[in-house]
Amino acid sequence: QKPILLQGHERSITQIKYNREGDLLFTVAKDPIVNVWYSVNGERLGTYNGHTGAVWCVDADWDTRHVLTGSADNSCRLWDCETGKQLALVKTSSAVRTCGFDFGGNIIMFSTDKQMGYQCFVSFFDLRDPSQIENNEPYMKIPCSDSKITSAVWGPLGEFIIAGHESGELNQFSAKVREQLSNIKEHTKQINDIQTSRDMTMFITASKDNTAKLFDCTSLEHLKTFRTERPVNSAALSPIFDHVVLGGGQEAMDVTTTSTRIGKFEARFFHLAFEEEFGRVKGHFGPINSVAFHPDGKSYSSGGEDGYVRIHYFDPQYFEFEF
Repeated sequence: QKPILLQGHERSITQIKYNREGDLLFTVAKDPIVNVWYSVNGERLGTYNGHTGAVWCVDADWDTRHVLTGSADNSCRLWDCETGKQLALVKTSSAVRTCGFDFGGNIIMFSTDKQMGYQCFVSFFDLRDPSQIENNEPYMKIPCSDSKITSAVWGPLGEFIIAGHESGELNQFSAKVREQLSNIKEHTKQINDIQTSRDMTMFITASKDNTAKLFDCTSLEHLKTFRTERPVNSAALSPIFDHVVLGGGQEAMDVTTTSTRIGKFEARFFHLAFEEEFGRVKGHFGPINSVAFHPDGKSYSSGGEDGYVRIHYFDPQYFEFEF
């Protein structure tokens, strides 16, 4: 079937994110524009204008009232989803790499890069207290001295966040007290992406070491490994089936040296329990940087180095046979 092609960015896509209902798709790229689209037909609903650098991350809260973005212009911004108005601006000393709302939508967290002599920090702000944003004083700030955080998500019930590092480490940081709850190292290289399952019991990591791995959210127990022969940039779990989609490809630098046929830019589908690949979807002209399943499980989207976002609706036969 023909995918819906979204052309709204001039540079490569950094992250795509559905809201909870799945009617909206938010896309950010290495340009300063934040786009929001109707996921059903790919119509562009609007943009959030204000950033002056590449936008690394985006998140929408539980009831899609607010949108949070983090950028290389050393800022994290809060937007009114409906009007596109900027509600809050938090200035940082280095680029904001990851950001997210907790389950209730009241607390935001974001991590900053380790660059220009500044340390990597995770900051927590409570939006119910406007003075924290005004004074740029988070209620909690956790330093990460060893290696910078490249991806982070909230754990179940907003008790902690799960952070993936450049070194391949995974941490749990408490959102209540300034402490690291646990720390494991299952990957040998940088973790590019972390996404949780629909019920928040498991999460999947995508890494430069050519694997994606499934973990238990609370215990960080390593459950499954999905192996490929190229770096994995993003991985997502289907909300209705035991399926995983992986997106990746060679480093963008090496892309010109191989033909698109061997470039391996397909999205790849694996079975969650058997760890076996059962399908591939071609389409992008460069590595896939971000993948996301629609919350109803009937479609998925991928954003690539080529600047395009593709929405793929599954064929009816996909739902007829369960493995």
